[in-house]
Amino acid sequence: MLAAACAVSGCYGFAGGGLPPHVRTVAILPFDNLTPEPLLTQEVAVALREAVQGRLGLRPAAEASADAVVRGSILRYEPDIPLSFQPRAGQVEVTARRVQLTLRVEIYDQREGRALWTRESMVVDGEYEPPKEADGRKKALDKLVTDIVDGAQSQW
Repeated sequence: MLAAACAVSGCYGFAGGGLPPHVRTVAILPFDNLTPEPLLTQEVAVALREAVQGRLGLRPAAEASADAVVRGSILRYEPDIPLSFQPRAGQVEVTARRVQLTLRVEIYDQREGRALWTRESMVVDGEYEPPKEADGRKKALDKLVTDIVDGAQSQW
């Protein structure tokens, strides 16, 4: 949502919120999840929804009545990429890991019938100390929202 709103605002470059006048509502559609991690669909939706409402002031709406929609797919999820190691009594201990998400994201203006912003292979990650994978996921989702906003704004 936030990404959608920012992308829309970035696309048009208007002052005072940056959104074209007709974009007041947005629908965050459930992302297709091509990973074995079922909770990602909900986590992505919640992160986008909170960002759109909190940062952009867009109202949520049903897909049929929304001015814009955010949709996409979660293409890949790597929860356990080792980053740093430390020797311990003849063994090696992993002291830091990374979560990595790869997604396809589109922000679509339903009123004008065109894509406002698209990324076919967006990669975000988050570092964590084992066993706190959820911390890494949260960081990756925060980056997702920021990257969508920044990327969309840089396109226009």
